[in-house]
Amino acid sequence: MSMMVASADVVGGAVRWSCVDRPALRLLREERGAYDIRPEGPDAVGRPRPQVGDRARAAMRLRHVSPRTEKAYLHWMRRYWEFNDRRNPRDLGAPDVTAFLSHLATQEHVAASTQNQALAAILFLYRHVLEIDLPWLDGLVRAKRPQRLPVVMTPDETQAVLGAMDGTPKLIAMLLYGAGLRLLEGCTLRVKDIDFGRRQITVRQGKGDKDRVTVLPSVIVEDLREHLDRVGVQHKRDLETGAGWVDLPSALHRKLPTAGREWAWQWAFPATRRYQHVETGQLRRHHLHETVVQGAVRRAVRSAGLSKRVTCHTFRHSFATHLLEAGYDIRTIQELLGHSDVSTTMIYTHVLNRGPAGVESPADRLFLK
Repeated sequence: MSMMVASADVVGGAVRWSCVDRPALRLLREERGAYDIRPEGPDAVGRPRPQVGDRARAAMRLRHVSPRTEKAYLHWMRRYWEFNDRRNPRDLGAPDVTAFLSHLATQEHVAASTQNQALAAILFLYRHVLEIDLPWLDGLVRAKRPQRLPVVMTPDETQAVLGAMDGTPKLIAMLLYGAGLRLLEGCTLRVKDIDFGRRQITVRQGKGDKDRVTVLPSVIVEDLREHLDRVGVQHKRDLETGAGWVDLPSALHRKLPTAGREWAWQWAFPATRRYQHVETGQLRRHHLHETVVQGAVRRAVRSAGLSKRVTCHTFRHSFATHLLEAGYDIRTIQELLGHSDVSTTMIYTHVLNRGPAGVESPADRLFLK
């Protein structure tokens, strides 16, 4: 359930209180500098420099970095700064970066992917924020990510987990499995991106800021239509009470000022509560938070009695694996998943090899004659 908190803004000398849900407040705090590094001091002509955090945000938004990557980079920039006793990053060098990364690996035992993300944030800080091209940056060694086989459910296991779910989380889980969506892609679907006529879903600004088209499972069409009918009724009620706004991508709100209230732009899976956007005063709805679906999946896995570690992303792994088992070619699956490189998709080809399932154990030959 989304927690509601009060937020105060000073408007025309008066304090205006508004109701903001916790995710919105968290984003607001980040916008206002919760991860800011201290300013470096005045520039050459005595003007105060913007805080490094503000400059980092501007540099990332100029390059259309995703909000989640922006948040992660700001986090690691601040961790790096604090690890080095809040010294100016310009005074630090390769040994300081290496010491920080080693600390993450040996003391905090972070995964290789997390260590590499921290390194990427530090490289971004020096190259694009501080605009320092240091020769040692290219010499830093990235952690080698271990190759892991994805956890995949059998069709029967998938059916058991989905059968233990209901409501909106089940619809989203069906899309994760039936269309190969990532969790956030499922939660942030907009009404306009579901094409019932063509049985297609358009994923906008997916991982890597890429669009792609994938299949809409026929088995959920009627349930999804009924769900959208209910969402449409809710949206009409919101419009009648002066609400009905939704967050728009990039700067679309300036190009299309009223699009935020149009039905086509609404979330297909909106949150149950509204919030007031502090900057505009608009009454909006977030999309359903990912944790709602994650919790429902965990409960369903327990109910189904599975011993595997199943997460929401397991549905996507199972989607790709089951398509390969059904004889679809790897390039088609690559496009449906949105992988830039087919080598990423090739990890699912382990199911095409007979592997352990095709090998007769010598113990069977010895004792089961």
